[in-house]
Amino acid sequence: MTGTLYLIPNTLGATEDLDSVLPPLVLAQTASLSHFIVENAKSARAFLKLVGAKQPLARPLQEIQMGELNVNTPPAALAALLAPLLAGHDAGLLSEAGVPAVADPGADLVRLAHQHGIPVRPLVGPSSLLLALMASGLNGQSFAFHGYLPTDAALRAKRIKELEQRSRAEKQTQLFIETPYRNGAMLEALASHCQGSTLLCVATDISLPSETIRTQSAARWKADLAQNKTPDFHKKPSVFLLLA
Repeated sequence: MTGTLYLIPNTLGATEDLDSVLPPLVLAQTASLSHFIVENAKSARAFLKLVGAKQPLARPLQEIQMGELNVNTPPAALAALLAPLLAGHDAGLLSEAGVPAVADPGADLVRLAHQHGIPVRPLVGPSSLLLALMASGLNGQSFAFHGYLPTDAALRAKRIKELEQRSRAEKQTQLFIETPYRNGAMLEALASHCQGSTLLCVATDISLPSETIRTQSAARWKADLAQNKTPDFHKKPSVFLLLA
């Protein structure tokens, strides 16, 4: 009999009050596990240390087994990560921030788990994408997430216009993210290449004390940027949304 793969959410940056973003049952389930698949072992241990302050861990931190799964993990290595589960142990797939396998490594491992008949259980936790959509005031009935847009200015402009056209045609909210130090360039590109009436939302540091979420027209953003009224989002995780 195989173990169960638990998809364990992390905070979106909070390091003190886990109870404010993660339900007690999630903390209890996380504390009960001795096997994890993580993006980075060092930060995962730091998270488990915080969990241990709320719920006693099943084993001392140094005895908990961790396999790493990140952008550098070759597909051929995925099967070995499932070995504890196939041996009957429960394991947790832990995100660095937010929920596993959504704008986060892990989807290929989850699919492989299904192929091996391993039960998969997603646990409740914060998703920056859904929280941003909830707070944006944009269309929550139809939306699409596109990950990162091109970094090349010309290609990025072309992609923004394509997404705006799709949004207008389908009345669909378009979501994407950016490397935090390029947030300013992304907002400038959106304000410049979207039509003035298109609504743009920038959601930064969601769930943190520094959280800011602001929706206004592209024309208004462009005017603000011309007056150096930029959001406080440099090097801060942000979600961008548009609705034409």
